[in-house]
Amino acid sequence: MFIQVIQGRSSRPDELKAVADGWKDEVGPGADGYLGGTFGFTDDGLFIGVVRFASREQAMANSARPEQDAWAQRFGATFDGEMEFRDYDRVEIFLDGGSNDAGFVQVIQGQTDDIAGFEALLGHSDQLREMRPEVIGGTIGIAADGSFTQTVAFTSESAARGGEAGGPPPDVAATLARVMTGASYYDLHSPWFE
Repeated sequence: MFIQVIQGRSSRPDELKAVADGWKDEVGPGADGYLGGTFGFTDDGLFIGVVRFASREQAMANSARPEQDAWAQRFGATFDGEMEFRDYDRVEIFLDGGSNDAGFVQVIQGQTDDIAGFEALLGHSDQLREMRPEVIGGTIGIAADGSFTQTVAFTSESAARGGEAGGPPPDVAATLARVMTGASYYDLHSPWFE
Protein backbone atom coordinates (compact mmCIF):
# COMPACT_ATOMS: atom_id res chain seq x y z
CA MET A 1 0.00 0.00 0.00
CA PHE A 2 1.05 3.61 -0.62
CA ILE A 3 -0.19 6.69 1.24
CA GLN A 4 -0.03 10.30 0.15
CA VAL A 5 -0.89 13.03 2.63
CA ILE A 6 -2.05 16.38 1.29
CA GLN A 7 -2.34 19.27 3.70
CA GLY A 8 -2.60 23.02 3.72
CA ARG A 9 -4.63 25.92 5.04
CA SER A 10 -7.89 27.04 3.49
CA SER A 11 -10.29 29.76 4.53
CA ARG A 12 -12.85 28.31 2.08
CA PRO A 13 -13.62 24.87 3.50
CA ASP A 14 -17.00 24.51 1.77
CA GLU A 15 -15.48 25.28 -1.62
CA LEU A 16 -12.57 22.92 -1.01
CA LYS A 17 -14.91 20.11 0.04
CA ALA A 18 -17.11 20.64 -3.04
CA VAL A 19 -14.09 20.32 -5.35
CA ALA A 20 -12.83 17.31 -3.37
CA ASP A 21 -16.24 15.63 -3.59
CA GLY A 22 -16.23 16.13 -7.37
CA TRP A 23 -13.12 13.98 -7.75
CA LYS A 24 -15.14 10.77 -7.36
CA ASP A 25 -17.14 11.32 -10.56
CA GLU A 26 -14.69 13.43 -12.56
CA VAL A 27 -11.45 11.53 -12.02
CA GLY A 28 -12.11 8.55 -9.78
CA PRO A 29 -13.36 6.07 -12.38
CA GLY A 30 -9.95 5.95 -14.10
CA ALA A 31 -7.80 5.98 -10.95
CA ASP A 32 -6.40 2.44 -10.98
CA GLY A 33 -5.32 1.22 -7.57
CA TYR A 34 -7.19 3.88 -5.61
CA LEU A 35 -8.28 2.43 -2.26
CA GLY A 36 -9.85 5.40 -0.50
CA GLY A 37 -9.17 8.42 1.63
CA THR A 38 -9.79 10.19 4.91
CA PHE A 39 -10.29 13.95 4.86
CA GLY A 40 -11.10 16.80 7.21
CA PHE A 41 -10.30 20.19 8.70
CA THR A 42 -8.86 21.20 12.03
CA ASP A 43 -10.50 24.04 13.93
CA ASP A 44 -7.88 26.49 12.68
CA GLY A 45 -8.45 25.76 8.99
CA LEU A 46 -5.80 23.13 8.25
CA PHE A 47 -7.03 20.61 5.67
CA ILE A 48 -5.56 17.12 5.87
CA GLY A 49 -6.26 14.42 3.29
CA VAL A 50 -4.81 10.92 3.65
CA VAL A 51 -5.15 9.08 0.34
CA ARG A 52 -4.46 5.36 -0.09
CA PHE A 53 -3.37 3.59 -3.27
CA ALA A 54 -2.40 -0.02 -3.80
CA SER A 55 1.08 1.09 -4.92
CA ARG A 56 3.21 4.16 -5.52
CA GLU A 57 3.33 3.33 -9.22
CA GLN A 58 -0.47 3.45 -9.51
CA ALA A 59 -0.62 6.71 -7.53
CA MET A 60 1.99 8.34 -9.79
CA ALA A 61 0.25 7.04 -12.93
CA ASN A 62 -2.95 8.65 -11.68
CA SER A 63 -1.14 11.95 -11.03
CA ALA A 64 0.10 11.94 -14.64
CA ARG A 65 -3.41 11.78 -16.11
CA PRO A 66 -4.58 15.06 -17.73
CA GLU A 67 -7.96 14.91 -15.98
CA GLN A 68 -6.21 14.50 -12.61
CA ASP A 69 -4.00 17.50 -13.36
CA ALA A 70 -7.02 19.64 -14.34
CA TRP A 71 -8.82 18.65 -11.14
CA ALA A 72 -5.68 19.26 -9.04
CA GLN A 73 -5.44 22.82 -10.40
CA ARG A 74 -9.00 23.56 -9.25
CA PHE A 75 -8.37 21.85 -5.92
CA GLY A 76 -5.13 23.75 -5.32
CA ALA A 77 -6.90 27.05 -5.98
CA THR A 78 -9.07 26.52 -2.89
CA PHE A 79 -6.04 26.73 -0.57
CA ASP A 80 -4.71 29.96 0.90
CA GLY A 81 -1.14 29.00 0.02
CA GLU A 82 0.86 26.03 -1.14
CA MET A 83 -0.24 22.48 -0.46
CA GLU A 84 2.22 20.16 1.29
CA PHE A 85 2.62 16.55 0.16
CA ARG A 86 4.03 13.64 2.15
CA ASP A 87 4.53 10.26 0.51
CA TYR A 88 4.80 6.96 2.36
CA ASP A 89 5.79 3.61 0.83
CA ARG A 90 5.98 1.92 4.23
CA VAL A 91 2.39 1.59 5.42
CA GLU A 92 0.91 -0.35 8.31
CA ILE A 93 -2.74 -0.92 9.19
CA PHE A 94 -3.74 -1.52 12.80
CA LEU A 95 -6.90 -3.01 14.28
CA ASP A 96 -9.66 -2.61 11.68
CA GLY A 97 -7.86 0.10 9.72
CA GLY A 98 -9.73 3.26 8.86
CA SER A 99 -13.50 3.26 8.90
CA ASN A 100 -16.22 5.23 7.17
CA ASP A 101 -18.17 4.82 10.42
CA ALA A 102 -15.68 6.88 12.43
CA GLY A 103 -17.20 9.89 14.13
CA PHE A 104 -13.82 11.44 14.88
CA VAL A 105 -10.33 11.09 13.42
CA GLN A 106 -7.05 12.17 14.93
CA VAL A 107 -4.01 12.62 12.71
CA ILE A 108 -0.62 12.37 14.41
CA GLN A 109 2.56 13.51 12.68
CA GLY A 110 6.04 13.26 14.10
CA GLN A 111 9.40 11.59 13.92
CA THR A 112 10.82 8.29 15.12
CA ASP A 113 14.44 7.26 15.44
CA ASP A 114 13.34 3.67 16.03
CA ILE A 115 11.22 2.54 13.08
CA ALA A 116 11.34 -1.11 14.16
CA GLY A 117 10.25 -0.20 17.70
CA PHE A 118 7.51 2.00 16.34
CA GLU A 119 6.20 -0.81 14.15
CA ALA A 120 6.51 -3.27 17.05
CA LEU A 121 3.86 -1.27 18.90
CA LEU A 122 1.44 -2.42 16.22
CA GLY A 123 1.97 -5.97 17.40
CA HIS A 124 0.07 -5.08 20.57
CA SER A 125 -3.25 -4.45 18.84
CA ASP A 126 -5.10 -6.77 21.21
CA GLN A 127 -3.82 -4.76 24.16
CA LEU A 128 -4.90 -1.53 22.43
CA ARG A 129 -8.37 -2.93 21.80
CA GLU A 130 -8.69 -3.75 25.51
CA MET A 131 -7.35 -0.38 26.68
CA ARG A 132 -9.16 1.76 24.13
CA PRO A 133 -12.33 0.06 22.81
CA GLU A 134 -13.40 3.33 21.16
CA VAL A 135 -10.48 3.02 18.71
CA ILE A 136 -11.74 1.46 15.49
CA GLY A 137 -8.32 1.33 13.86
CA GLY A 138 -6.06 3.35 11.62
CA THR A 139 -3.09 3.64 9.33
CA ILE A 140 0.53 4.60 9.76
CA GLY A 141 2.79 5.81 6.97
CA ILE A 142 6.52 5.90 7.80
CA ALA A 143 9.14 7.54 5.57
CA ALA A 144 12.74 6.38 5.27
CA ASP A 145 13.87 9.30 7.46
CA GLY A 146 11.52 8.22 10.27
CA SER A 147 8.90 10.92 9.76
CA PHE A 148 5.40 9.53 10.01
CA THR A 149 1.71 10.27 9.67
CA GLN A 150 -0.77 8.19 11.62
CA THR A 151 -4.55 8.28 11.42
CA VAL A 152 -6.65 6.98 14.29
CA ALA A 153 -10.38 6.42 13.71
CA PHE A 154 -12.62 6.65 16.77
CA THR A 155 -16.27 5.81 17.28
CA SER A 156 -16.86 9.37 18.53
CA GLU A 157 -14.93 12.32 19.89
CA SER A 158 -16.51 12.06 23.32
CA ALA A 159 -15.46 8.40 23.55
CA ALA A 160 -11.94 9.33 22.42
CA ARG A 161 -11.64 12.03 25.07
CA GLY A 162 -12.92 9.63 27.72
CA GLY A 163 -10.35 7.05 26.69
CA GLU A 164 -7.53 9.61 26.77
CA ALA A 165 -8.35 10.48 30.37
CA GLY A 166 -7.12 7.13 31.66
CA GLY A 167 -3.78 7.24 29.84
CA PRO A 168 -1.81 4.20 28.72
CA PRO A 169 -0.12 1.77 31.10
CA PRO A 170 3.34 2.97 32.23
CA ASP A 171 5.24 0.52 30.00
CA VAL A 172 3.28 1.58 26.91
CA ALA A 173 3.71 5.26 27.80
CA ALA A 174 7.48 4.75 28.13
CA THR A 175 7.66 3.01 24.75
CA LEU A 176 5.61 5.76 23.08
CA ALA A 177 7.87 8.44 24.56
CA ARG A 178 10.92 6.58 23.28
CA VAL A 179 9.78 5.90 19.71
CA MET A 180 7.69 9.04 18.98
CA THR A 181 9.31 12.46 19.21
CA GLY A 182 7.92 15.88 18.43
CA ALA A 183 4.46 14.54 17.68
CA SER A 184 1.75 16.97 16.59
CA TYR A 185 -1.91 16.03 16.95
CA TYR A 186 -4.61 17.23 14.55
CA ASP A 187 -8.27 16.70 15.35
CA LEU A 188 -10.71 16.19 12.47
CA HIS A 189 -14.05 16.76 14.22
CA SER A 190 -16.16 16.21 11.08
CA PRO A 191 -14.16 13.83 8.89
CA TRP A 192 -15.36 12.57 5.56
CA PHE A 193 -14.32 9.48 3.68
CA GLU A 194 -14.03 8.22 0.14
